[in-house]
Amino acid sequence: MKTKLIAVSIAMSLSLASAGAMAKPSCLKGAAAGAVGGHFLGRHHVLGAAVGCAVGHHMSKKQEREQAQAQAQAQSQQRTQTQYGQSQYGQQQSGRR
Repeated sequence: MKTKLIAVSIAMSLSLASAGAMAKPSCLKGAAAGAVGGHFLGRHHVLGAAVGCAVGHHMSKKQEREQAQAQAQAQSQQRTQTQYGQSQYGQQQSGRR
């Protein structure tokens, strides 16, 4: 039984390393949480780690997408303000002095 567990853990680590998933901290955090959850649900720690990695990776991508969208919206708003002659404080600039 120990040899099977060792063989499976080596195979999992090699497959994750080749896929580049080890570089993502979100995958590692999710895998750790999934392994603990799977352990308490009846010795399904390997399956829990795999699912946790996938969920962590998904959540990380979702957060990156939302940040990029917010940044693009802020840049668009800034371009609109400068296009209509508004200063950074929201006041319109006048040509008279």
